[in-house]
Amino acid sequence: MDPRPVDRTHDRVAGDSSAAHTFTDVAGPPPFVIALDGPAASGKSTVGPAVAERMGYFYLDTGVLYRAITLAAISHGVALDDGEAIAHLARTVCLEVHPPTRDDGRQVDVLMDGQDVSLEIRQPAVDRGVSAASAHQSVRAALGAPQRGAIRAPGTILAGRDIGTVIVPEAPLKVWLTASVEERARRRSAQTGEDLAAVLGAMRQRDHVDGTRAVAPMKPAVDAVEIVTDGLAPEQIVEEIVALARSRGAPG
Repeated sequence: MDPRPVDRTHDRVAGDSSAAHTFTDVAGPPPFVIALDGPAASGKSTVGPAVAERMGYFYLDTGVLYRAITLAAISHGVALDDGEAIAHLARTVCLEVHPPTRDDGRQVDVLMDGQDVSLEIRQPAVDRGVSAASAHQSVRAALGAPQRGAIRAPGTILAGRDIGTVIVPEAPLKVWLTASVEERARRRSAQTGEDLAAVLGAMRQRDHVDGTRAVAPMKPAVDAVEIVTDGLAPEQIVEEIVALARSRGAPG
């Protein structure tokens, strides 16, 4: 559990129009934002929290919001190709993200209408459906404000696919973490116990969907620092990102 005090002022509910908070709205020096983008299993969920701990920052894997909405769609019997219906869920289902309260592998608590779904959003069915659900412009628009609304002082690391290109293009540091698809599949297979060949095939398909979708395709920002993580220890990547952040005036 994160031992730092939690500032609930900046917690946000998906779909709440009052959540259109940006880090430039915060009194005093604006929080330092690190946009951490890259494909699945590139190392964001390992490196991001470690950098946040080193610097005393808040970390959010923004994918949990898309996973939660995908879970909501599945639970409500909404077709994943029905973008308007999923966007309606994003505007009406109460989604909350908080620092973790349990040591069971989660990096945040994800609540949906008050129910803890932190582990349910990692189900294989959600894995298979999240790219389709998140490809809709209306869904991404509905979940944009909660992502920006999560930013808090002194700094925040937002991890995802389009943080540096769409959500916070003004972030002072944008990092694109990547690795070969074979290495990423090996990592995911080791994590989940799924067959490597099946994971590799699914990951190639997901990369294709994420990289070619018409709305916010997965790609590095033009000014992002690219770090290829094949063969690198997490500690090496953490050190590089911390050094980059401090070279750009980041507190912490």
